[in-house]
Amino acid sequence: MSALFEVTLAWLFKSAKGRDGKAFCTRPAFTDQVKEPTIRIASPDCGETGATFSKEYMAEGGGRFPTLEWEAPADIAPKVKEWLLVVEDPDAPVPTPFAHGSRDGNAEDVCVYRIYPGIPASQTRIEPKDLEVQDKGQSLLKSGIYYGANSYMVYIPPKPLMNHGVHRYFFQVVALSEPLDRVLLQAKATREQVADAIQGKVLGWGLWTASCERRW
Repeated sequence: MSALFEVTLAWLFKSAKGRDGKAFCTRPAFTDQVKEPTIRIASPDCGETGATFSKEYMAEGGGRFPTLEWEAPADIAPKVKEWLLVVEDPDAPVPTPFAHGSRDGNAEDVCVYRIYPGIPASQTRIEPKDLEVQDKGQSLLKSGIYYGANSYMVYIPPKPLMNHGVHRYFFQVVALSEPLDRVLLQAKATREQVADAIQGKVLGWGLWTASCERRW
């Protein structure tokens, strides 16, 4: 995409930002059970929530995935059977947050996102090496984590439209009381399928944010 074309799109969609209300953590599975985040997440690479991504974490600088670590409160930690990670860009000019593992098939509400289900309960850290592909046919990573339906990449690094202003990236970690169905995960589950599958299973969740922008 040429810089001039990007800047033109950014101008046309300058007000199309801030779709926080459509983020994954606003789905009924959360609003009906755990509305507020209780899990603390930090990045050894980038720091506490609210960090600014340096160029190496952006698409044009290598697209490194930020290492994340999290800790559940003592009252829910023993009950966790599995973790889920969802990454979204609520400031992308699309109907729902541009979420950095799969493409939703709903033509009226298209959303590209990154979703990583099946994280073992004993694992409270995810880093770049965990995203190496083990089996594309089963949507399985070498770490034993799965990845959602995706057009061509396991992780899409941040690349906001040039001159569209600062974009935020939501890294949402969800604690589940039950493992998700492996048949669903192996079939490259979509955002909506996973949102439905976690109904009644959310013990808690956390949110880590980082931001960046691209200027001409």
